[in-house]
Amino acid sequence: MKTLANLNQMKQAGQKIACLTAYDASFAQLADQAGVELILVGDSLGVVVQGHNTTVPVTVEDVAYHCRCVGRGVRDAMIMADMPFMSCCSVEHAVKHATYLLQTTAATIVKCELMWGQASIVRALSDNGIASCAHLGLQPQRVNKFGTYAAQAKHAGSATDLIEEAASLVAAGVDMLLLECVTAEVAARISEQFPTVVIGIGSGNRCDGQILVMHDILGLTHKPPIFSHNFLASADSVAAAFAAYVRAVKDGRFPDD
Repeated sequence: MKTLANLNQMKQAGQKIACLTAYDASFAQLADQAGVELILVGDSLGVVVQGHNTTVPVTVEDVAYHCRCVGRGVRDAMIMADMPFMSCCSVEHAVKHATYLLQTTAATIVKCELMWGQASIVRALSDNGIASCAHLGLQPQRVNKFGTYAAQAKHAGSATDLIEEAASLVAAGVDMLLLECVTAEVAARISEQFPTVVIGIGSGNRCDGQILVMHDILGLTHKPPIFSHNFLASADSVAAAFAAYVRAVKDGRFPDD
């Protein structure tokens, strides 16, 4: 099974990392066979599986259940468990819930939507031997606070803040960064400046890897994000669509400019 060491080696070698969400054994198996290196059991399941308007209602147990399902279908890909709304709002919460997810599922890393000043959470996870990915930029769990899904770091001040935030998390021991809807220039700077693996979604093509929601690349989303692409439209099966996505990420065709 893929590990952080494998992904770090890929970054150092300049090899693109293909990532995808999955929520059950069948689709996870197809993604794994297509060559996806990292499968995220994201709280996006709240929207695409459970039918909510946002990811906020998703619970830790929801993520754990779907992680167990995914784990039964995967042989090679690394599995990342999302930390849902308010599950990592403090050091105590983060360590408790991350421990539960790693002990009861096949996940080997957790993803947290963190704000400025929460590096102590990453440090606590790291000190306890828990691998973590920090989700920066657009953070869907905070849509009720910000009121919109908008691109981030579009201005010089906010771009500087985001880079400094990334630096603080890297210094605290974060193992991966996920940048959502960050300008391509800022995402490229973060990818080049830090040794940590940087995965992008809607953040340009100069990140170390890319991730998309499975339902988006299969054309199942009513209003897919503009940065996504329907790979099933030109494929004859889900397996072929997954394989096409992996090839497009690997050879730099997705995302385009």
